[in-house]
Amino acid sequence: MKKFTPRPGFTVLAHKLALDPNATANRHLHSHGGAARAAYNWAVAYITAVWWQRKAEQSYGIPQDELTAWRSWSLPSLRKAFNEDKRTNARFAGWWEENSKEAYNTGLANASAAFDNYAKSKSGKRKGPKMGIPRFKSKHKARLTCRFTTGTIRIEPDGRHITLPRIGTVRLHEKRADLRALIDAGNMRILSATVRRDRGHWFVAFQVEQQHEPVKVSRPDAAAGIDLGIKTLAVLADSDGVLGKEPNPRHLDRALKQLRRASRIVSRRQGPDRRTGQRPSRRWEKANQARNTIHHRVANLREDTLHKMTTRLASEYGTIVVEDLNVAGMGRNRRLSRRVADAAFGEIRRQLTYKTRRHGTRLVVADRWYPSSKTCSRCGVVKAKLPLSMRVFECDNCGLVLDRDASAGHNLVALAARTTGTGVAGDLDPAKAESKPRGADHKTRATRPRRKAGTGRAGGTIPSPRAGKKTGDRQQATRVRNSHSGDTVTDHSGGNTGIAEIT
Repeated sequence: MKKFTPRPGFTVLAHKLALDPNATANRHLHSHGGAARAAYNWAVAYITAVWWQRKAEQSYGIPQDELTAWRSWSLPSLRKAFNEDKRTNARFAGWWEENSKEAYNTGLANASAAFDNYAKSKSGKRKGPKMGIPRFKSKHKARLTCRFTTGTIRIEPDGRHITLPRIGTVRLHEKRADLRALIDAGNMRILSATVRRDRGHWFVAFQVEQQHEPVKVSRPDAAAGIDLGIKTLAVLADSDGVLGKEPNPRHLDRALKQLRRASRIVSRRQGPDRRTGQRPSRRWEKANQARNTIHHRVANLREDTLHKMTTRLASEYGTIVVEDLNVAGMGRNRRLSRRVADAAFGEIRRQLTYKTRRHGTRLVVADRWYPSSKTCSRCGVVKAKLPLSMRVFECDNCGLVLDRDASAGHNLVALAARTTGTGVAGDLDPAKAESKPRGADHKTRATRPRRKAGTGRAGGTIPSPRAGKKTGDRQQATRVRNSHSGDTVTDHSGGNTGIAEIT
């Protein structure tokens, strides 16, 4: 499929709006979300049935050429097979006409992407954690969602209602006449709409092609270094020597007392049991909903805090420097994992990435092994060890005594100045350093060489998504990844001063 390219001067953005549906619209939204889930489960059963059939035939000693042919999981193939089956399948025959075709296309597209991710992870072509075989989505746990790409998708002239195919007009929680004004002026065009039920409420996300209008930041010539932590969420040091702190609100810690009480009530009710097939009682569902409300409030407060902080930083500084923290490694520390998750370091960097791009500024990411906390911000001497319990940095060379987080912030600002010359957006980075002879700048491999993969989990090695009757099993090599355990504290050791820039 050809990738969409926006027009010159336009960019692709998303606007997420909260919905306030009435009873009729709420029923239609639930129906479309359930239809997408049913189509997804149909695709999973349709593809995996052949896998288990081939595995059974192999156990009978049937030759490879006579095994059942693979089924393709590409979206056009799944869509064609589903359209042929939905009229005769007892599961869909009675109600499939009540929903838009986009609901079923959403489930089939998600299933196709899930099988692609599994196949690429199996062959070592996909980065990140290992992906398993797609499983069925539960009616009680699956998140309801549906994506519309065709039909009537618009924001009404009053700015308080939207119109979606087969669902009709739905009221917005807040008036957005500004978006309607952009559409009327020709500065924005709606490409698609995705409705989703999240945290007990319905939301719609419009993917739009909007005219790019860069907003000038208040201090384009200033740079800021951000040192993230748990005691203080962010310590900000700018190029003018001004030091600021963003306190950590710790929303989860404040709600722990309520969560413990709500969890005790849930544990005293008759809950679901997969082993015996026991269904939850109404009192358990009511208590579980009350507990989820507390979790939703904590998530909303955290999201509001992070958005306000990152928006303020992106609209003020021309250059922002952050650290490449090993958040996954920090989460494995059982003493700090809860507070690390509550601080959401990865979300802060993600928001700064797209907000600086939107403002036309630059985000500099320091190397993971750059010793920002162990380096003296005055003379540049690096300490050999600096445990996390020592909150004050004392330099043995020049006698500087300063808070370790403040010292790290000053070092990050200095790193931006050394890298970009002046730390101003638009400056060019220096040429890439030449590699040391005989690969001395690369880590020596300490793992075993690659091995050839065995047979797949069901019916041999997984084929390509467009595999047909002529496609048989083929050998694929599994990718052995070096796993390096990262440091579980916010300060890093090492003398590497490289950076990665996100533009």
